[in-house]
Amino acid sequence: MSLYYEAAGFLTTRDQHVRSLKSRVYNAKELKSTPAQVYALVSEASRWSPIMKEVVETSQVLSHERKLSPALALLLVHDLLLAKRGVAAPAAHPLRLAVERHKARLQAEFTKARLRRGLATVDAVRKHLDAEASLRPEKLAAFSVDDRPIGDGPKQWPHPRWVRINTLKTSLAEQLATTFAQYQIAASLSDMYTYSSAQDRILHLDEHIPDLLALPPIAEISNSSAYKEGLLILQDKASCFPAYLLNLSATDGDTVDACAAPGNKSTHLAALVHKNGSQAHLSRIWACERDKTRAAVLQKMVSLAGAQQLITVKSGQDFLRVDPGKEPWSNAEALLLDPSCSGSGIIGRDSALSVTLPSKEAISRQDHASKKRKRKPTRDLRPAEADALEESPLQQSQEPYVLKARLQSLAAFQTKLLLHAFHFPKARKVTYSTCSIYAEENETVVLAALTSEVAKDNGWRILKRDKQVDGMKRWNVRGHVDACGGDVNLAEACIRCNKGTREGTQGFFVAAFVKDTEAVATIDDGQWEGFSDSDL
Repeated sequence: MSLYYEAAGFLTTRDQHVRSLKSRVYNAKELKSTPAQVYALVSEASRWSPIMKEVVETSQVLSHERKLSPALALLLVHDLLLAKRGVAAPAAHPLRLAVERHKARLQAEFTKARLRRGLATVDAVRKHLDAEASLRPEKLAAFSVDDRPIGDGPKQWPHPRWVRINTLKTSLAEQLATTFAQYQIAASLSDMYTYSSAQDRILHLDEHIPDLLALPPIAEISNSSAYKEGLLILQDKASCFPAYLLNLSATDGDTVDACAAPGNKSTHLAALVHKNGSQAHLSRIWACERDKTRAAVLQKMVSLAGAQQLITVKSGQDFLRVDPGKEPWSNAEALLLDPSCSGSGIIGRDSALSVTLPSKEAISRQDHASKKRKRKPTRDLRPAEADALEESPLQQSQEPYVLKARLQSLAAFQTKLLLHAFHFPKARKVTYSTCSIYAEENETVVLAALTSEVAKDNGWRILKRDKQVDGMKRWNVRGHVDACGGDVNLAEACIRCNKGTREGTQGFFVAAFVKDTEAVATIDDGQWEGFSDSDL
């Protein structure tokens, strides 16, 4: 079946660019299966791969089914043991038969792998893997609250599960009284980690972003009715910074979200407009998404969040092809720019995908050992330490010149996008953000934009720290002075989030620009003629 062969390709093919699994799957041109099917299978099988690798190797399926590759075996065994409907292939299909004839042995080895970790149920294994993923260990081990990096020990802290209260449909007070009625409130993230376990219900109210909660990494919220009804939105804390920093008020005009899919930032903008505005004056949000497939996801997000009255999705609209002087764009007073970037700050994206494939060498060693019939079988059936070399993370190329070229290309696009935003005649404020850790995509872009002719002609300047909205003003992680050309004030105006620290954020960057209205050179409607060489 094409599904498993196509999915196996994503497990074994290295990506030469800095792209996520989702980007790779949804941009694949010749898939016969739906991208959603392939993405779900690859991501779930990868998540379970440390245990599935062990099951495949100890069951010796690869030695009996010579036509199965390690990647195919991983995918098929995952579905056989964990998918509700089993292997997604006809009953007589060779791939399905290849694993189903070993079903009893595979189930037995899975049970052994589970019990070796002291886990009573499959659900306990799932939570165990989630916890391990949040801690990013080098090998699978039993999870204990005492092992969590609290205090001054390990550098990598757990990543909390951030939940934004969707104030278009509910309120923080209402959710604390209903969905989270049985939860204790921790004074800090450190306290939440210290006192939480799989059985505890505990949360932390964020001190920077209104209506944002932090839950332990192993907390399961996606099965709750509040989540399914759009009352709760899973959104990383750092991802909430751009809309909040834009600080929309009741007097602001329309807003443009330039690269809007999947919709978290657009719906956050809508919630802030709804909360800060009045029924007599609610501005419009124009959500641009040039990819129609992603735009469909955006539209579903907008509908689920109840934001249809505030957000208009412009499916297939390339922001760079928008004429700022024509309606409805000419009425925009605020713009949010969160363009394509390296994604290097995303938790779990040091590689686009990390997967542990079964080893044929391990199978051969087991075959050889069984033929010798040693009198004392090994007590630990887990693969030998050397098998760690069989892990196959799908990483960006580590060649410096490849990364440099990729970052230069991204920065050029990001700068072009930002300069285009500066052309909007009524625009008074713009936020620019990335989920990147690289200065080339962050401070360097900001500096290039501020020194451009369009910024000088139209009076654009950086929003200084002391003028930022309260929660952002109090955020202490700031831009890199060196990357800002030694300008300390510019660095202070830039906001950074570090990856895997006690603040519980992904790697992120955001800066806001405001227009000095006294220095504005007006742009006549319909006269925009694209970019000049000096703009780029």
